[in-house]
Amino acid sequence: MGKRSGRNSLLLCFGAVLLSASAAGAAADLGATAAPQLVAGQSEIGFVSHQMGVPIAGRFRNFDAQVRFDPLAPEKGHFLVGVDLSSVELPTNDAMQEVVKPNWFDAQHFPRAVFESTSVRAAKPGQYEVSGQLNIKGHSQNVIVPVHLERSGAVTLASGSLTVQRLAFAIGEGEWTDTSLVADEVQINFRLALSGVPAI
Repeated sequence: MGKRSGRNSLLLCFGAVLLSASAAGAAADLGATAAPQLVAGQSEIGFVSHQMGVPIAGRFRNFDAQVRFDPLAPEKGHFLVGVDLSSVELPTNDAMQEVVKPNWFDAQHFPRAVFESTSVRAAKPGQYEVSGQLNIKGHSQNVIVPVHLERSGAVTLASGSLTVQRLAFAIGEGEWTDTSLVADEVQINFRLALSGVPAI
């Protein structure tokens, strides 16, 4: 694959955001209250990166989430989200094949990106700040994720976006550390549809 083709492929991959979803077990005891369940068909995790100023969008097909959340007691909430990095979907097959290689996601050795919350704080009605650790490619960063909750029929939608620096996670190594080719900042966008969340 030519260098130009490789560059186009690579960029797309970054979200990481990650937060990119099949992370390890859920945290706290939910007692008699059933845990909210992810409605996969109505959920999505994607990202936007920039190559030489041109935005490139991608998404992940496979992810999951384990959630404990009650809008009346948000401080007791817990979010654990995992993303299968090999499920990345980009505009071209070349890009999808390239981004899972060692210079990028290195999905063979680091198959999952994981976000786990450490605290949840209500900012204003329907708006929350979820602090936690984002782990991608063996590198962890503390992040604060703004989350907007709204009811849509039988499900609650938890949505938001987060900007991360790809180089902090060693995404795009070697010549790809040049931020004039691929911007360091990557925006992760998510919408998690959850059933079983108490009414807001």
